[in-house]
Amino acid sequence: ARRNNPDIRTARSRVDQYRAQLRGAQGDNFPTLDAGVSAARARSLSAATGHPAESAGFQGLLQASYNVELWGERSSSIDAAKASLAAQQAAASAAELTIASSVASGYMTLVSLDEQLRVTRATLDSRADSLKLAQRQFESGYTSRLEWVQSRSEYQTAKAQVPLLQHQIAQQENALSILVGMNPRQIARQNHFDHVAPQVLPAVMPSQLLQRRPDIVQAERQLLAADASLQSSRASLLPSLNLTASGTMQSSVLHELVENPFRLWSIGGSVLAPLLNREALTAQVDVSMATRNQALYSYEKVVRSAFSEVNDDLDAIARYQEQLSELQAQEKVVQEALRIARNRYQNGYASYLDELDAQRTLFSIQLSVVQAKNNLLL
Repeated sequence: ARRNNPDIRTARSRVDQYRAQLRGAQGDNFPTLDAGVSAARARSLSAATGHPAESAGFQGLLQASYNVELWGERSSSIDAAKASLAAQQAAASAAELTIASSVASGYMTLVSLDEQLRVTRATLDSRADSLKLAQRQFESGYTSRLEWVQSRSEYQTAKAQVPLLQHQIAQQENALSILVGMNPRQIARQNHFDHVAPQVLPAVMPSQLLQRRPDIVQAERQLLAADASLQSSRASLLPSLNLTASGTMQSSVLHELVENPFRLWSIGGSVLAPLLNREALTAQVDVSMATRNQALYSYEKVVRSAFSEVNDDLDAIARYQEQLSELQAQEKVVQEALRIARNRYQNGYASYLDELDAQRTLFSIQLSVVQAKNNLLL
């Protein structure tokens, strides 16, 4: 699944996108250098003779400019790009963790459905034996037709559960196939649900473990990116210093452009401060501030939600373990009750209703045991 799942591939591609955006932000921190060559031929009137004359001109140009960083605007933009990249890397880790968890829980659910199907078929075999006994006793006149009909009804009830479970198993196999990037197919597995046990957790776990959660890391990096973007927006309100330099070579003959050209050059600098568009820049700062506050509130929510999820799951583990123990104890009691009711019925000391009631209860308890254990494992 980690290799072929499309959601993971999408998350990794998004990381590549943000890595490229970081390279672009870092590239803006260097001077710009432009080079060009131009050629022109013109026909004009001579100012001296008044007659038309044709002339050719060739020019080579080299121009450089650099916006001196005075207030850390570009550095803040680069920091924001780095934090955004780290946030996307955390998001990719979260996607991998989510898919891995989905595969594990899907597999356990599939195995639990196999166990439910096994319990149902075992119950069906038991009820088939009871149906044969009830039919023999009815044919011999020992019992009434009602008991035989009731036994057949319970047999059909258990039999009707088999197709439904088989359909659920097929659905679960298809879901797992999609998760691992394959077309729907059967999933190879072992029927070992009885031997699967939940991992034993320590009684006390430090809250620092939450720092390993990629959703918290992602929210934290997004907050850092928003802080850096706010700093960059504030720096845009301050004056900027731009340095420029250009050099030109001109000649009327192409081969003389390098050998003996006219050389022209210029060097200069300028200080620019926003005046008329200051309101727009101030609005951008307000937007960045609001975005930063949203990232802060989101980070607080993610952390609190993480604490809540962990506490809920730890409590669920304890309660499901208690429920499973009680259901397993109840299963043993009901199995003994069914044995007694069957013996009393076969020896004529009780009606078939006692055995029928015990069969229903045992079947329900056995399915509940499987479901409770699956909840615990999940």
